[in-house]
Amino acid sequence: MSFPPQRVLIIDDHPSFRAAVRELLERRGFTVVAEAEGAEAGLAAVAAVAPDAVVLDIELPDGNGVDVCRALTGANSALVVLLVSAAAHEDQLASDCGAVAFVSKARLASADVVGLLGHADVGPTDRAIG
Repeated sequence: MSFPPQRVLIIDDHPSFRAAVRELLERRGFTVVAEAEGAEAGLAAVAAVAPDAVVLDIELPDGNGVDVCRALTGANSALVVLLVSAAAHEDQLASDCGAVAFVSKARLASADVVGLLGHADVGPTDRAIG
């Protein structure tokens, strides 16, 4: 069975990381519908483009990604949120806010992003890829 490409929003304050994530996702068949550099812009982008999934940095200049995740999953339980951070040991935060998983930025390229983001019906888990 084949699924249409998932529409993904990237929320991260580093343009070079957003560009790398965009390339990684597009090579795996996802459509990146928008990028945002902070919490406020990310929340506005979700409302504007209605993505299926969000790659969300935990440390944002104008807010905490975990709080953003709670707001997003609270408003839309079908939204798949993947938390990322340069800090390698933030995995407990994923289950605390409804994210599908946590992946350290250093391991994102080797993570199963298709499995994590590929289907909007995956739902939150305790998965972490340190």
